[in-house]
Parts: sequence; structure tokens; C-alpha cells
Amino acid sequence: MDLTQLLSWACIVFTVGMFSTGLTDLKKMRESKSADNIQFLPFLTTCLNNLGWLFYGTLKRDHTIVVVNVIGALLQILYIVMYFLYTKQKRLVVLQTLAAAAVLVCGWLYFTTVLTEGEARLNQLGLTCSVVTVSMYLSPLTDLVNISHLPLNIVVVMIWSGAAGGPRSCTIKHRTMNSAF
Repeated sequence: MDLTQLLSWACIVFTVGMFSTGLTDLKKMRESKSADNIQFLPFLTTCLNNLGWLFYGTLKRDHTIVVVNVIGALLQILYIVMYFLYTKQKRLVVLQTLAAAAVLVCGWLYFTTVLTEGEARLNQLGLTCSVVTVSMYLSPLTDLVNISHLPLNIVVVMIWSGAAGGPRSCTIKHRTMNSAF
């Protein structure tokens, strides 16, 4: 196994670990039958992030990016559905989800009709995904007033995910991915 393959597996393991941190919230929601004290925005921004990188990975034909983001998107969709089932603020969740879907559709239309081919499309899509990645990492901070701290498990997997992704993007000379790390 060469270094790139090893780093690819590390990326998959650590990033899926990061996306799995929502399972603790899912467990809390099921046990309490409530979404109180659980943030919705991180699930939504992470789902957008996964779908954007999935499109990018598909265009780039990068199996690591595709595998990580298929798993991540499925988990985030599960979290979103479960949050919707247990929240008292269903209207707000629907509005936020529809707004996110509108952003996703507009982005998809732009990258499939305006920028149809070539390196320019990949570069702009990668840059857009990098910006969404930053918003994903910042989204838990929007509600920091209402929570006492970020859970340690989220902090640890974010660090390990970045630690594995950065070197991998360097080994495959991936300019856009380097900017995200």
C-alpha cells in the first residue's frame, strides 16, 4: 500500500468518524423524544457540504472524496429527518431546508449549465465547496451562546480529519483540496 492509499483510507476513517459524531445527538433525540438543545444548522450545512464535495469528487473521479461524502450525506439526511420528527419548530426546519435546497439547485444549475467543462469548472466548484466547508465548521458556533462547550469528540475528529486530508491532498497534488485544509 503506497502513501496515497494509506492517506486515502485515513481520510475515509477520520472523516466518516467526524460525520458520525451526530449519532450522539440522534441518540439524545430518540431517548428524550425531543430536539431541544440540539442544533439543526450543523446537520444542514454538513449535508450541503457533502453534496457539493460529492459532485466535485464525481467530476474529478476521486473515489475517496465520493465514498466519504456519500456516507456523510446519508448520515446528515438521517440526522435531518430525525431532527424534523422530534423538533417543535417544524416550520423553521422546513424553511431552512428549502433555502438550503434552493442554494443547492442554483449551484448545480450554475455548474452544469454555465460552467459545463474543463478545469475552470472544477476549480470554481472546489473553491465553492471549500467555502461551504468553512461554513460547516463554523455552524456549531452560531448557537454557542446556548451551549457551554463544543463536545470533545467533535473537536478531536475535526482535528484528525484535517490532519489526514491535508497530507493526502498534497500527495495527489490537489490544489483545491489543499485550500480546504
